[in-house]
Amino acid sequence: MWVFGYGSLIWRPGFAFVEQRRARVLGWARRLNQGSDDHRGVPGALGRVVTLVRDAKTTCTGMAYRLDDAFADEILAALDVRERNGYARQALELHDEGPAPFATGITWVADETNPNYLGDAAIDAIARQVARAVGPSGTNREYVLELARTLRVLGEDDAHVFEVERALIAVEEARATT
Repeated sequence: MWVFGYGSLIWRPGFAFVEQRRARVLGWARRLNQGSDDHRGVPGALGRVVTLVRDAKTTCTGMAYRLDDAFADEILAALDVRERNGYARQALELHDEGPAPFATGITWVADETNPNYLGDAAIDAIARQVARAVGPSGTNREYVLELARTLRVLGEDDAHVFEVERALIAVEEARATT
């Protein structure tokens, strides 16, 4: 059993695993399209967190974690709670550098059918929302900056996340000068 992380699961899986490796999912893009009222925001003041959106031309890189079979059901149940706010389990083929998948993994995807799905927005609007959002798991700013930092460590060039990061820093700098 493999779990694929593409957001906070990359840097903070929060569960025991037998093996960890870089993995890619084909035909999916990482986007800050999901509203968070349980981790990086609150009801009425949503934060923005990543989900996967279908994009035939894109590959999303993250981390795959192989679970110990003895604990897999318990770990998946805990992740269902962690990813409860609009996310649903989805099985995806996991790739490394080769053309064939090395495994099928479980991940959580939030789509436009859930009430907190925010969809696309202008990068500046996303950055302003992120700059002011805070929830039980911390600031939305911290989430975006840590995701960007971790993607750089992986050598992943995620234009969307990096554009939001740059716009977020610009929003903060503008606030500091006023």
